[in-house]
Amino acid sequence: MEPLLIQDVLATLPHRFPFVLVDRVLSVENGVVHAIKNVTINEPFFPGHFPQEPVMPGVLITEALAQASMFCLHGQTEPGTVGYLAGIEGARFKRKVIPGDQLHLHAKLEFLRRGLGKTTCRAEVDGVVAAEATILFAVAKS
Repeated sequence: MEPLLIQDVLATLPHRFPFVLVDRVLSVENGVVHAIKNVTINEPFFPGHFPQEPVMPGVLITEALAQASMFCLHGQTEPGTVGYLAGIEGARFKRKVIPGDQLHLHAKLEFLRRGLGKTTCRAEVDGVVAAEATILFAVAKS
């Protein structure tokens, strides 16, 4: 498949600046997603989150993984379908994410039943795991 560019991301996710945390979806195949978030010093959270040593907050890395998880359903849901975060299991943060990093977001759909889904996710920078989590979500019409 061709990568999904920002226009496609905005057509899929309900989020808008400053809360869109997926810049591009590189691949979607059989419920497995590879997306990216380019982390820049211009992010609105950096001035207040460790200003002397800017670090992307772990909760936003987790949100980026949750947003990437919605692309596991690409082509399987009706327009206007939204995924709501229902839970996070086993979140671990293993490396700082700093300005200039390209965060590679990987999500694998474990199941989707009766509007409830689960993905196993990891975020990497330069091939090194920065974070891992299992995301639980509920799918509904917005």
